[in-house]
Formats: sequence, C-alpha cells, structure tokens
Amino acid sequence: MPSTQRSLQLSHVTMAYREWGKGRPIILLHGMADHGLMWQPLGEAWQDCARCLAPDLRGHGDSDKPTDIDAYDANAIAADLEALCDDLGLATVAVIAHSWAAKVALLWAQRHPNRLQKLVLVDPFFVNRFPSIARMTFPLLYRTLPFLKVMGPFASEADAVTCAQTLKQYRDWTPHQRQAFAAGLEQKSDGSWGSKFTCAARDGIFADTVQTAGLTQITGVSTLMVLPKQGLNQTPWQLRPYRTYLPQLQEVSVPGNHWPHLVAPADLVTAIAPFLFAS
Repeated sequence: MPSTQRSLQLSHVTMAYREWGKGRPIILLHGMADHGLMWQPLGEAWQDCARCLAPDLRGHGDSDKPTDIDAYDANAIAADLEALCDDLGLATVAVIAHSWAAKVALLWAQRHPNRLQKLVLVDPFFVNRFPSIARMTFPLLYRTLPFLKVMGPFASEADAVTCAQTLKQYRDWTPHQRQAFAAGLEQKSDGSWGSKFTCAARDGIFADTVQTAGLTQITGVSTLMVLPKQGLNQTPWQLRPYRTYLPQLQEVSVPGNHWPHLVAPADLVTAIAPFLFAS
C-alpha cells in the first residue's frame, strides 16, 4: 500500500510527512539531502502492525525551507519532532534515524527521555562537533561530497537522472530508487533542475556540526546501531562515543553501503524488526 501524504502546521514551519499503516508509532528520520519517501520499504513492510511516519525535515522535501541558516540547528529540528508528536497525540514512539539525523534523534532523546521508547541509528554520521577550523573546508566539501551532487543545478531532468545513476545510493536504479530520487527533484524558476534540499539547509546543517555535539552524556534509551558492511563507521574510534554513552546499545551488521534502506531494504527490515517489535 502506498503512503498517505500529509502536512502539519507547527509553530515555526509546516512539516510534510508520509504515513503508512496503523499500530505502534514509528518515526523514520531521513539523512541530509534526503526526504521521507526514502523509507518506503520499511513503511510497507510494517504497515500491518505499526503506524510509520516519515517526515520531511525542515529544508528538505516538501516541508518549509527557512532561508536563515541558524534555523537548521539540530535542537530546533528535534523540537519540530517533539511538536509533531504532541500534535498527533503520540505519547511514546520508536525512532529510526539515518546518518546526520542520528544527531537530531539523540538530542531529542536527551531532552525528552520519556518520549523515545526505542532508537535505531542507521550508519550515524556528523553526530559530534567538528573542530571549528573545519568550517574553512566546507565549500570544498559541498563540491566534492558525492551525495550533494544531486543538488544540481542540471540543465534538464535527464541530466539529473544521469548524475543520480552514478551515486552509490542509486546504484541499481531499482523502482524504489527511481521513485525516491524523483520525489526529491524539482524544476527551478529559471528552468534548471535540482534537489528540493536547499543551500540554506546545507549550510545550516554544516554550521551546526561545529556548534552542537549530539552525544556527550549518558543516554538511557534502548538503542540499536545498524552498521552496513560498506558504511561509514569502520573503526573503533568512530564507534567509541556510541559505546561510551549508550549503555543499552546493541549493534547489528547489514549488507550494503551508507544507504541500506535504498540498496538492501529487505535485509534492513530483517535486521531491525526483532529489536523494534520485541516486547
């Protein structure tokens, strides 16, 4: 069953989200430059036993896109999610967060420990604070990080598709990958094509990486960390903060790269379900 698209007016932004099924609530948080439809295989897999909600975080997808980079502070985005739960009457939720969104989820759990019942971190990245000197390299990163190439601009939709097919997250160009890419693409006012993810969101998220640390204190929520075999977390040094500050941490390995929900979704569903649905 396809998702239902909805939107909700929060105090500062309108948040778009997708919804599948009924039952225990699960919030699915996409990574930087992505959007809620990335989670479609999980929403469809669990729609008979769970209410899966996949928001487009501010600056992404069909949600509002503030032009002030300070609006992309991770705590502000966590506050959006708390407001979403309040408005939808969700007392407790399980949360699945990919990449940069793991930081948002961890800050949310620290501020509202009674809201998050379980937390799944899928190949987390950008979780703790970068050295301030790293800010000087951000313009270079904007040009070189492959996943940001989808921002464009592209002369045509066909050019955007050609670029997408060179990227790891769309490597097999499956129906889900094609649909996810198309949902994040739009034609601009000047006729060019590019991602719905905005430069202000990009700049604000990177600025936040030198201002806000996401995991520097003990956080008691029951947590599963999903580590793809070709993912970004490959060393004990990278994993140390999670193993230090998450006393209820479990770890599981899955096939695929940094985007297992796009390249190996069935394996991801199988890996997460026992943790998520255990009593």
